[in-house]
Amino acid sequence: MTENRRVLITGLSGFTGRYLANELAGAGFDVYGVGSHPDTFQNYSQVGLDDKTGLRRVLAEVRPAYIVHLAAIAFVGHGDANAFYQVNLIGSRNLLEALAESGLPLRSVLLASSANIYGNAAGGVLTEGSLPNPANDYAVSKYAMELMAKLWIPRLPITIARPFNYTGVGQSADFLLPKIVGHFRSKAAHMELGNLDVWRDFSDVRAVVNAYRRLLERAPVGAVVNVCSGNLYSLREVVAMATQLSGHRLDVRVNPAFVRANEVKSLCGDASCLRSIIGDWSCPPLSDTLSWMLEAPVA
Repeated sequence: MTENRRVLITGLSGFTGRYLANELAGAGFDVYGVGSHPDTFQNYSQVGLDDKTGLRRVLAEVRPAYIVHLAAIAFVGHGDANAFYQVNLIGSRNLLEALAESGLPLRSVLLASSANIYGNAAGGVLTEGSLPNPANDYAVSKYAMELMAKLWIPRLPITIARPFNYTGVGQSADFLLPKIVGHFRSKAAHMELGNLDVWRDFSDVRAVVNAYRRLLERAPVGAVVNVCSGNLYSLREVVAMATQLSGHRLDVRVNPAFVRANEVKSLCGDASCLRSIIGDWSCPPLSDTLSWMLEAPVA
């Protein structure tokens, strides 16, 4: 009997979903997707996480062996705090309940959480053993999702990924690095940002989806795994890097309205656990990712 290589991605039409679909298809998976918005992808169903009947129908039709759950509200500055919990927590539970009741012989279920669950770390490198201390509703909703998901591990082969910040061509300008790149691409005279002295571990979306695919294949059930570069950059350094790469200089102004009181000051991860599971893995330098974004054709 031919091995079932069908994978269902929730949130396939999103930024990460597109790259993951290509990564999985290139590795021989048959890719299917669901999401809350219309999409022209061939094997796609418009089904929201609040639609329990729709989720059950898609699972019965597709009969996947692998699941990657990406669907979420991921923009920390999203205005509706309740939506974080409805989608990231309750929606995730709806999916896991449908999977458990489907009777499918699932090989691997990968859930995307977030390194934001670690909160306001004063310094040092964060491992999977670092204590969670979520500092905003997005992070709380993701950590609650992790705790809820662990209740299903006896019935489902769940692995949880905690990605740190990542970016790439096609990410919404709601996020900081695409916003910065967009201003340099358009040769803007000035740009308004919030706190320039926040430090982040930035990865490339292409490396992140490679890690997701390999975690999906290894299926370390019950594991919680950081996905990160291990390199820390301040936004001030990112602006300087974009200035050098583009040859354009602009005036950066700090807008107090963009400074969040509960801002996570520093997030740097340790990818040792990830490498112990999937083997050798690396992320392109941030300068390479920014060059790719700066030079990409206008959509």
